Amino acid sequence: METAIKLKDFYFGYKKGGLVLKDINLEIPKGSFTVIVGPSGAGKTTLCKAMTGVVPFYSGGRYAGEVEIEGASTQGKMVSDLAMKIGFIMEDYESQLVSMTAGEEISFSLINHGFPVEEISARVSQALEDVGLPGRETYQLDELSGGQRQRLLLASVLAVHPDIIILDEPVSAMDPDGAYNLYQLIGRLHAQYGTTIVAVEHRVDYLLPFVTDMIGIKQGEIVAHGPFAAAARQLYEDEEMRQLLPPLWQVKLGLEQKLSLDLGDWRTETDAISDFRTFNLEGRAD
Repeated sequence: METAIKLKDFYFGYKKGGLVLKDINLEIPKGSFTVIVGPSGAGKTTLCKAMTGVVPFYSGGRYAGEVEIEGASTQGKMVSDLAMKIGFIMEDYESQLVSMTAGEEISFSLINHGFPVEEISARVSQALEDVGLPGRETYQLDELSGGQRQRLLLASVLAVHPDIIILDEPVSAMDPDGAYNLYQLIGRLHAQYGTTIVAVEHRVDYLLPFVTDMIGIKQGEIVAHGPFAAAARQLYEDEEMRQLLPPLWQVKLGLEQKLSLDLGDWRTETDAISDFRTFNLEGRAD
């Protein structure tokens, strides 16, 4: 399987303070949908920034090791050059919006990357359609809701057609309905374009139907990494990390341990209900 992002023996510390990331070794498969979980302060955001080249080449700091994007080292690369391959949406997404209208916002990144004028209009229209905001080119940003502005930022990333998109807690300011809707959109785009998705998320249940892989990080170190089910089993053994798993999987893994069963790949409540009936779990779980 091809690798989208690879970190090898990577360490990082900001200019003031101790190490934030320690001995990071991981590979993110091309075309995967990976979620990163960990307690507050574990290093999740810094890990995302390392994957995009922001750390250490923009923020500064002490580092060792290698980061590769699609087989090429990020060392010596401009963050703007890496943005052609990898898009990054930060938790504070409002700070990334720089224009007055939706069309200008998407055009801004395309102009900076040197796309021809005749191509920009088509890419703007397609990106807005992809995120469910067709025909909004002339809308002022203050005419859009918070959720729509977040979709607009996603559109500005999509317009460049990056191979990889990294999202740092993209739904932290949304209500549950908005969060589910945004991840459904991202899941659809992942399936449609085969884009590699990496998302930091506390509520993994929001993206449970789409996620393929998971990374667990604690105190700056990787404690689990791999296909979702295997990584979930690793995290379940750590009481602190267990709480970060979707409630559905906490129940599933608890039942498997208690009853010595191998249950199915629960992605929805319907999957769980099916197994409850198959294994007659109602009575056995008490």
